Amino acid sequence: MDTTPASVAGGLEEQRRDAVYRTIKWRILPLLVVCYVVAFVDRSNIGFAKLEFAGPLGFSDAVFGLGASLFYLGYVLFEVPSNLMLHKVGARKTLLRIMIPWGLASAAAAFMVAPWHFYTLRLLLGVFEAGFFPGVLLYLSYWIPSARRASVMAIFLASMGISGVVGGPMSGGIMHALDGAWGLDGWQWLFVVEGLPACVLGVVAFFVLSDRPESARWLTPAERAFVAGELERDRPRGEKVPHSYAAALRDRRFWGLAALGFGIMTSTSGLFLWLPTILKGAGTLSVAQIGVVSAVPFLAAVVVQYLNARHSDRTQERRRHAGSFALVGAAGWLLLPVAAHQTWLALAVLTVIAVGTMGAMGPFWSMPSAMLAGTAAAGGIATITAFAGIGNLITPAVTGWLSSTTGTQVYNQLLYGAVLGIGALVMFLLVRPARR
Repeated sequence: MDTTPASVAGGLEEQRRDAVYRTIKWRILPLLVVCYVVAFVDRSNIGFAKLEFAGPLGFSDAVFGLGASLFYLGYVLFEVPSNLMLHKVGARKTLLRIMIPWGLASAAAAFMVAPWHFYTLRLLLGVFEAGFFPGVLLYLSYWIPSARRASVMAIFLASMGISGVVGGPMSGGIMHALDGAWGLDGWQWLFVVEGLPACVLGVVAFFVLSDRPESARWLTPAERAFVAGELERDRPRGEKVPHSYAAALRDRRFWGLAALGFGIMTSTSGLFLWLPTILKGAGTLSVAQIGVVSAVPFLAAVVVQYLNARHSDRTQERRRHAGSFALVGAAGWLLLPVAAHQTWLALAVLTVIAVGTMGAMGPFWSMPSAMLAGTAAAGGIATITAFAGIGNLITPAVTGWLSSTTGTQVYNQLLYGAVLGIGALVMFLLVRPARR
């Protein structure tokens, strides 16, 4: 064991560094995780509500798919402007502006009676929520250096899996327990109960979070200076690092990331939108039972997602950690048609899809901010998520039409597998390994 003064001093310095970042993570991550759990529940709870409102309201799979797509139209159009604005005005005001109207739009879906109500509210929900996800990714880059970022991203992105773990049982329970209360159906209560908490959380975020380390009064002056200095030294530099939004769009690595982002987010959307329908078609489970069983893939995904991201941080390798897991998820989608007629076999394959898709996220979302700087990072991260949103804009409508036209989910599942697999292959082609 090395006990030289330099070694001991270095160990103490590392302990102090770990303590500072532990303080930061405990201050900002729990709230951000809760906010995104609510966001993802509000975005995806139509998958459960559909089980009860589709028949009485006369909504076909094509109507449902189009409504699901329209969420992403609003999302795509406003993501980049929102993130560029966050870079100027800060996260606190941005989250307040985003979360209150999205909560109101989500709750208002309880009172839709016609397809155009559904279309309008889903479009507005996308407009209001746009900027939250890329905004948080950008916000985390203001606090955490790139070497530590994959595991931190994974903790935040675990919100998607957590929303699947708690959202399914909660949605099924709300629909079952409150059906008929005050003259409202269970699916109506689902939107009200799960929508309004976003409004409260927007206010909480405004008062609890700090925009940057320099303004964090809960850090000591020495800690603020230390973190600011580390982040400045960590900022990407060099002739090949895009610093402007236009330069980012000319970088082929950017488009490799956009391709994989397209695949990952499309696969995630497909999993949340169609998982309840797939499980219902595979057997005779009730809505409440589907809600409980649907937690299994997401619970496994949360664990694997963190372990893969932590290993990525330890090895400082991102490309293979992201791409290989995406290929696993793609293989799951392609195998699903064979398994979809048996409940437990379908559940096992859905777990493979969830593990592969979400396991890729931590390493993947740490890559853009490590390659881009300044407005290139703000606009670039938002554009990658917007590009992914285009996939989510197109595929729900296409898969809804395919399902209504063919009477089967097979072609949907093959499409999701192809999109995710091709995205991973394009990323491998355009993003080359870093030279050591």
